[in-house]
Amino acid sequence: MRSFLSATVVSCALVLAACGSGGGGAVEDEVNADGKVILEVAMDAGLEQNAVDAFEARVAQFEKAHPDVDVRPQEYTWTAATFTSQLAGGTIPDVFTVPFTDGRGLIERGQIADVSTLVAKLPYAKSFNPNVARAGQAIDGKQWAVPIAAYAQALHYNRTLFTQAGLDPDDPPSTWAEVRSAARQITARTGQAGYAQMTTDNTGGWILATADYAYGGRLEILKGDKATATIDTDQMADVLTLVRSMRWDDGSMGANFLYDWAGINQDFAAGRIGMYVSGGGNYGNLVTQNALKPADYGVTVLPLADDRDAGVLGGGTLAVVSPKTGEKTRAAAVQWIDFFYLGKLTDKAAAVLNAKTQAESGQPVGTPDLPVLDRATWDAQQKWIAQYVNVPVDQLKPYTSRMFDQPLLPEPARSTQDVYKILDNVVQTVLTDRNADIPSLLADAQSQAQALLDRG
Repeated sequence: MRSFLSATVVSCALVLAACGSGGGGAVEDEVNADGKVILEVAMDAGLEQNAVDAFEARVAQFEKAHPDVDVRPQEYTWTAATFTSQLAGGTIPDVFTVPFTDGRGLIERGQIADVSTLVAKLPYAKSFNPNVARAGQAIDGKQWAVPIAAYAQALHYNRTLFTQAGLDPDDPPSTWAEVRSAARQITARTGQAGYAQMTTDNTGGWILATADYAYGGRLEILKGDKATATIDTDQMADVLTLVRSMRWDDGSMGANFLYDWAGINQDFAAGRIGMYVSGGGNYGNLVTQNALKPADYGVTVLPLADDRDAGVLGGGTLAVVSPKTGEKTRAAAVQWIDFFYLGKLTDKAAAVLNAKTQAESGQPVGTPDLPVLDRATWDAQQKWIAQYVNVPVDQLKPYTSRMFDQPLLPEPARSTQDVYKILDNVVQTVLTDRNADIPSLLADAQSQAQALLDRG
């Protein structure tokens, strides 16, 4: 697809040539009976048939442009519970995705391929948002992993439940006090959970961190190589006090206190939840995997406390390449990342083709994702695809009109998922034990987190 790749493939023509693998040894490329390089690529698990059809259409387009590559989709969805075993067992495809929080660790342990030379030659390599790109960089700044999607947390809400509860869906809550009030009203008038929160599979810690940031707190402070846990703070205590009040005093959080990401999406799409917090660009997943009715959907920016340090937790997704790939496969992998994930953001023809393909297969076009590239690139891309946008744009405006105004803060950098797991237990306890001792819970979580950070 890009001219720079042809030169790379030529220089790596010998299957066992060691041209910068970074993996400690050459690996043989796998080829099919026709001599084409086999490239296994991740496809989200659980997609509806029209989404699968759209994915396969993109594969066909890629193979037409790259007749020497045999692309083989493989169902894959990152989860904290299964990823480590999948990685160790070699059951992950050649190109797969991981959250920003996993990037640096995978690089340092050599568990992904060093494709930085290929990535550096992409025509838009210098246009990455530096705050976003950092998640996929090695200590020396080389881009081993490619940011393909970024997000800022947002407050998702059900417009239909808002209307039924006598609330204005065009004027969603802008403070946490308003969130509490709206949740109480939704439950009282509809019988549904006014507000729900994720608590399992590390998502409980993720959402607690989000609220902590929104109140002006942080989970850790880095000073040089030293990481200090900062969980036991007034801000985190305020967050948990709010959760406890909504659960036990208001009764507005429903009856399910063991939600993971998939489960809360399912119940929200089914109209059983009035509000919840997740990534701002979650509309696409809700529609394609949970049959959300577009008319029900609303999203707004995350409420921030009146604190100068308050901000919105952000993260995203990195596309990475397995170290168990040969040089031709790695070249093909970067071509696929360029074509499938980033071409639609940087090239007008690719953007239009991708939007057209998605629209024709009933997929959402125009979801409010934060750009991984600069604002000028994003603005241009939005104009290219305007005729194919099929999402309820006006219903997204409470978010899209202000998403660039909020300070975006990165997730904690050290032992992120392990610290989130510790906090899962904290929020579960508060939601299931009316007499939970918040100060003791936070002191214990602080001690456990610091022990993890001290181990490195």
